[in-house]
Amino acid sequence: MLGQGVGAIVLYAVVGLLLMLVAFFAIDLTTPGRLNELVRAGKPNAVVITSSGLFSMALIVVVAIYNASGRLLEGLIGAVVFGLVGIVAQVVAVRVLEWVARVQIGQLVHDDELTAGSFVVAAAHLALGLVVAVSII
Repeated sequence: MLGQGVGAIVLYAVVGLLLMLVAFFAIDLTTPGRLNELVRAGKPNAVVITSSGLFSMALIVVVAIYNASGRLLEGLIGAVVFGLVGIVAQVVAVRVLEWVARVQIGQLVHDDELTAGSFVVAAAHLALGLVVAVSII
């Protein structure tokens, strides 16, 4: 019993980590500029946007795991499927938000000062993560 629980934790952690990496690279690929470099350079808007995207992905994975109610295989498959759907939803929604709100994310992530636009983008990430997570239930 204990071994199964530890094994499940390891598997879910690996799936969660992989999904967060995919989410990061999806955000990075669709945002002008190299996010990993901008985050390491301490660009505050890049940090806020990246952090919210990763947190949103974690929320989706957590709800998929919770919804599986102890059924490991179902939980792992659900986490992967819902996670990938969440990644696509986030990327599309942020691009639409950028167009509708006229937020220049590519310029925003390079700014040295924290701006209101990064909070709008972060809110979009978190809101979509919440919507996808609740839709799993």
